[in-house]
Parts: sequence; C-alpha cells; structure tokens
Amino acid sequence: MNSKAVLLDTSFFLRFLNDKDPLFKNADGYFRHLLQEDMPMMISTISIAEYCIGGDIHELPLKNLQILPFNVDHAKRTGEFAKIVFQNKNKLKLKERNIIPNDTKLFAQADIELPINFYLSSDSESIKIYNLLRKESSPKFQFIDLNTPHSATFGILDLK
Repeated sequence: MNSKAVLLDTSFFLRFLNDKDPLFKNADGYFRHLLQEDMPMMISTISIAEYCIGGDIHELPLKNLQILPFNVDHAKRTGEFAKIVFQNKNKLKLKERNIIPNDTKLFAQADIELPINFYLSSDSESIKIYNLLRKESSPKFQFIDLNTPHSATFGILDLK
C-alpha cells in the first residue's frame, strides 16, 4: 500500500459523480490513477454531510474510500487555521462567502492526519484560504486543483 493518501473534498465528488460536469474527466482520471497507484482516498464526515445536502450517501464510492471522522485534534488545529483566516479575511477577496469554516476543518484534518499528503478540490475559493495558510502556518499537505489533470499533477504521460 502507498504511504501517501489524499483527502477528497465535496467538490471532487460533485464533479466525479456527474458525467456531464466539465471537470468529470479530470475527476475520473484522478480516481482511476489513485486506485491504480493504491493511494488511499479519504473522505471526511464533513464532506459527507455537505454532499448529503443535495445527494445521497449511497451515491458516494464508499467501498473505495476511508472515512475520516472529525475529532478533537482536528478541532484544535481548525481553531488555529480559522484564527488566521478571520484575521486576514479582508485580504482573501472571497467571492461566494465571507468565511469558510468547513474548509478550515478539512484543511486541519489533512494537516493532522499523517498519511495525508494531498488535498484534492475544484473549489477556487478554498485555494485562496490554503495559500494564506501556507504563508502563515505551513500546512504539511499539498493542495491539488482538480482543474489540472492528474497526468500534469503527478508528472506522468497519459497515453490513453
């Protein structure tokens, strides 16, 4: 088994489970690549809750995912991240929302959980928060933007 893992956020599943979505091909490419590389894919209970606002839990590919519950260590790190975000929210220029508490929770999980090296999302607003946290706190995981195909992210030739 691969020693690296990836935390997939809600936006990943919204694209992956909708073959009409413009990012479906990228999401499908990541999913297949991660399975092929035996890289554990994780989903937070927070993302499950977000997904269930408009979808059903049975739509998620849970047999291929490790479920990550939100715990006290995650909560403590979330507080640290959220403090940075609150102190700098005017600099972020977020379009859709003033503050993103779920993003800081998910980022905290990715930062605390040792096997997680990557956070995969198509949320262009959350990358702004990640970039702020990188300057202020140095999270240990890499943000992967779903708009970039897996072949470019992982430096492989996609010969399909």
